[in-house]
Amino acid sequence: MRTAFINYLTTLAKSHPKLFLIVGDLGYSVVEEFAELFPDRFLNAGVAEQNMTGVAAGLASEGFHVFTYSIANFPTLRCLEQIRNDICYHKLPVTIVSVGAGVAYGNLGYSHHAVQDIAIMRTLPGLSILSPSDPGEVVECMDYIISNPGPSYLRLGKSGEKSLHSVTGVKDGPLWVRKGATETALVATGSVLSVALEAANHLESVYGLSPSVFSCPLITSVSDGFFDSLTRFKYLITLEEHIDSGGLGELLAVICGQKSLIVKISLSNDAVYRVGSQSYLRKCSGLFVDRVVEIFLSIEAKK
Repeated sequence: MRTAFINYLTTLAKSHPKLFLIVGDLGYSVVEEFAELFPDRFLNAGVAEQNMTGVAAGLASEGFHVFTYSIANFPTLRCLEQIRNDICYHKLPVTIVSVGAGVAYGNLGYSHHAVQDIAIMRTLPGLSILSPSDPGEVVECMDYIISNPGPSYLRLGKSGEKSLHSVTGVKDGPLWVRKGATETALVATGSVLSVALEAANHLESVYGLSPSVFSCPLITSVSDGFFDSLTRFKYLITLEEHIDSGGLGELLAVICGQKSLIVKISLSNDAVYRVGSQSYLRKCSGLFVDRVVEIFLSIEAKK
């Protein structure tokens, strides 16, 4: 996803002369083309993310739309005061880009995990939160950000994520990427959508059950009824590479809970103390196909 982001940002910068990119001394082999094409709109702030965020706010106050870019929790948790006071309070067009959402950098341990970021960023008024699942969603999320300049947070996977679908309409509500025929739907945000889709395909091929699958790249409601497409389902199983508190499942429990029963699959508290690959840490929390299938079948058995 990070490659899709930087490639599209480079394309956009050719026709948007006020786009500016600041990195926190990383992105090597990723950001070079942008830096070479637009040296006057690129800055390496060094390993100083709080300063990077303050500089971004200053540039945005002078008319630039600034993108800050760093790994996982560094441009978010480390910079929370600057995001709150410098960017959001002044409603400035700064997009915080976090690469390595969830436990994509699992082998580097908890310092590199972004597992509370959605919860914390949701508390900031006026901040749009976007969590795409694949490169196609990245491009559409970027279009949304450019068309709606203001404080925003773009939560990306690490790299190598495959294209999962071609459904569009990020600004209109959750993306209905697989239409099924059950009262239970799977709803995911971020790259874990791949697990939801694989589980749905397994349920159909083995058990003859065809659940709908939704992707939620835009976490922030942008209109009344933004999540209404989900309330037609009696049960919603949410999948997210984020802790239970403050994430997608909790958001939908508040918005859709009166019409739909929410069953949440998220990162367990125990998983954050572990070190290992992304797939290993997902499995520790039940974010894998067999567990999703098991939960879906248990719901079906209760009907």
